[in-house]
Amino acid sequence: MTSGGWIAKALFRFYMAVFFLYLFAPLAVMGLATFNTSRFPTVTPWQGATLKWFQDLWADQPMWHAAWTSALIAFLVALVSLPVGTAAALLLTSLNGKAKSVLYAVMVSPLLTPGVVIGIATLVLWRQIGIGGGLFLIVLAQSSFIICYVMLMVAARLQRFDRTQEEAALSLGASKFMVFRRILLPFLKPALLASTFLAILQSIENYNTTLFVRGFETPLTVFIATKVRTGLTPAVNALALIMIAAAIVGAAGYEIARRRQQSRQS
Repeated sequence: MTSGGWIAKALFRFYMAVFFLYLFAPLAVMGLATFNTSRFPTVTPWQGATLKWFQDLWADQPMWHAAWTSALIAFLVALVSLPVGTAAALLLTSLNGKAKSVLYAVMVSPLLTPGVVIGIATLVLWRQIGIGGGLFLIVLAQSSFIICYVMLMVAARLQRFDRTQEEAALSLGASKFMVFRRILLPFLKPALLASTFLAILQSIENYNTTLFVRGFETPLTVFIATKVRTGLTPAVNALALIMIAAAIVGAAGYEIARRRQQSRQS
């Protein structure tokens, strides 16, 4: 190996080490703070190991209520965003010329709009007809920009779709609905699954938009922000650690199932 190649390889390894350290060090510190006896979420000074923060989490009914509220909102947002975003992607990929460019700019504009503006605009608009906040407005406000993520992911997948398959199916007597169900939908399945998970995660972590339209509802992000002002305990770290562990187990399970399916097909 030449000296230049060795230096490039060393720099790449150094970059990857720094990257993963930057990415996972905060999560490691947060996880360790969950087991510290200190009533503040910190690892220094270390006052001893404990599991009592998991017990406090189990007994913290308001936090669980906020978590279930966020889960319900995320489910409804995904339920709205997936079909609308998919329909927008299908419409966008069917156009050509300037119309496509204009429509694309309009459709992605919510992604470029600050969440605070979306939240305030949604609240002001729907107050005119007597809806001042709550679950309905949270779902509506979040869906207004999460739809864009779904549209972009589905549209990217559609760029690789061979339209001759549709034409062949139609020429053989298949209806448009059958073509969509038997050909297009299976092709879009990976993008739809990824879009669903992305919509759920974007909904759960959203704070700026949700804060202005929540009414009397308290999703998890708003609850944690309130706890930061009134007194945060490592019980929040315990919940975050459980969520991270669930995400890792879910990702590992999906990868194992995918590899098993590939081995069976080969």
